[in-house]
Amino acid sequence: MGIVKINDELHEEVRKASSVMVRSINAQAEYWMKIGMLAEANPGLSYRQIVDEQLKQADVDIGKIVSA
Repeated sequence: MGIVKINDELHEEVRKASSVMVRSINAQAEYWMKIGMLAEANPGLSYRQIVDEQLKQADVDIGKIVSA
């Protein structure tokens, strides 16, 4: 585990997004970094496709969540 330095403005945006997404500030930053890395590695995929693939790999059944 390490420390990543970011500017104050970006930190504030991460903080605001984390409250909306019900994640810690660190978890929100980690999420954005992971999605960014996946987007760079898969430039032909949309954000939605990347998230769908991650959910599929985690064996998440969205149908069970939506119909609950």
